Amino acid sequence: MSILYRVNMSDLSVSSEQLKPAYAGLAGRGLTSTLVADEVPPTCHPLAADNKLVLAPGILTGTGAPCAGRLSAGAKSPLTGTIKESNSGGMAALALAALGIRALVIEGQPAAGHFYRLVVSRDGVEIEEADALAGLGNYDTVAHEFARFGEQVACISIGPAGEMRSAAASIAVTDMEHRPTRHCGRGGLGAVMGSKGVKVIVVNPAGGRRAAPADPAAFAAAARKFATALSNHPLSAETLPTFGTNALANVINEAGAYPTRNFSTGQFEGTEAISGERQHDVIVQRAGVLAHACHRGCTIRCSRIYLDARGEYLTKGPEYETVWAHGANCGIDDLDAVARMDRMDDDLGLDTIETGATIAVAMEAGIIPFGDAAGAIGLLDEVARRTPLGHLVASGAEVLGRAYGVVRIPTVKGQAMPAYDPRAVQGMGVTYATTTQGADHTAGYAVTTNLLGVGGKLDPLSPVGQVETSRNLQIATAAIDTSGMCLFVAFAVLDDPHALAGLCEMIAAHTGLPFTGNELAELGKQVLRRERDFNRRAGFTAAHDRLPDFFRTEQLAPHRATFTVPDEELDTVFNF
Repeated sequence: MSILYRVNMSDLSVSSEQLKPAYAGLAGRGLTSTLVADEVPPTCHPLAADNKLVLAPGILTGTGAPCAGRLSAGAKSPLTGTIKESNSGGMAALALAALGIRALVIEGQPAAGHFYRLVVSRDGVEIEEADALAGLGNYDTVAHEFARFGEQVACISIGPAGEMRSAAASIAVTDMEHRPTRHCGRGGLGAVMGSKGVKVIVVNPAGGRRAAPADPAAFAAAARKFATALSNHPLSAETLPTFGTNALANVINEAGAYPTRNFSTGQFEGTEAISGERQHDVIVQRAGVLAHACHRGCTIRCSRIYLDARGEYLTKGPEYETVWAHGANCGIDDLDAVARMDRMDDDLGLDTIETGATIAVAMEAGIIPFGDAAGAIGLLDEVARRTPLGHLVASGAEVLGRAYGVVRIPTVKGQAMPAYDPRAVQGMGVTYATTTQGADHTAGYAVTTNLLGVGGKLDPLSPVGQVETSRNLQIATAAIDTSGMCLFVAFAVLDDPHALAGLCEMIAAHTGLPFTGNELAELGKQVLRRERDFNRRAGFTAAHDRLPDFFRTEQLAPHRATFTVPDEELDTVFNF
């Protein structure tokens, strides 16, 4: 089955249709971006009825392929004004795929002040009133839904930030323990869901089944090949399960690329206290969980469960980006405080990267001092209490920075930069500047070649070769996001020809159509062309594909580096 459901929140109606032949072969980011590009007026207000929220599992999601559990969410972003895709792990994508649902398109807008629940099952989609859930955090929201619908369901929800239509609002997806710990975080898509009046989507996969591949024997062989490649790569088989994504903290700090105190220097003296190694030890001491999978079928298991000092559950991870954003970027070296803020972000429904960056800008503005963990938690309390300052915090770094007259605001197209300073990792600067979706490390993770030696090796302080590297990684990422694979499989795919072959062979065996590395690259290019065209029609030009000026003028310690990739080279990234 290839069912697309349309949920019209203006008249509270639901319709279904078969996927158009023109969309054959598309799923995940490829499908969300194509539907948004084809159906959303590029100049519409992102929180108006004309915008649409599209949710779609990937090509391989629900097939049994290793690490293929991603859910893509797409819309016009209220944070950037560009097209946006943000994806998440968790159980919802698997549940949708089991029901044969290729996409859920939420359009229109209900009467102001009302919230609804969508119940998705083998019988279709039902819309129910859910005003009683309004104001609840994500944890209480999903606890209510599991109590009502049973433990077999998965939930997709928004917290108070999404209800407030805040530009940093995320969409939460429940994990295997029924917690709202996985998030479509970037771009403010939780605000779009809130603007549609949808508080929660409950997906019940009962009666569904795993999609049958066109060639079962070939698919099984390809899946084994791919799984073997993942198990043989040191990052996916050893580093990530043992230390999680925060294994990067000491590595990036040593490289002088760890943005500290709102990107004012590249090394943080307190890194060891918030490092992946320290986090590992704390989790072990408190009997937490290492090597935790966020959904069935994840073999990398980079997540973990973090307990507080009393041995009670506090949060997942926290992940590298979250620890950096609330830690080094704010001058905070208290791992428990960072974990507390991660829990608050998840409950409020806030993107942890954008929120940490916003707190750092607030510190630069003098609202609270750098290093003030209690003050940072207090700013999140402001969001929970919906105060005017809380609204600014939930609106993102650029909005708060402009409101307080801050000059140094590390954003591109309105979205905050993640945890790699582009002056010390020039390839990431190219990606930040040119990606279709605002500053986003996952759009083209040049850290691989610049610092990790994965897929080649480049001098991170030199502009040479960075445009080509970012271009190729952005193409590959768009394709992986379409496949439904976790982006961390890219480490093996970039290094091991067997991994690339296994991925392509799984797609070919599943769809029954030839699919090689060339087709994978062309798929990525197709997605990027559509996203770029939407942005062009929305008014974006080459002038928007730039970093803030201070990255070219302020030298970053310890390397005394500036961003040196010429503008004319940035303008060639999408020459394909």
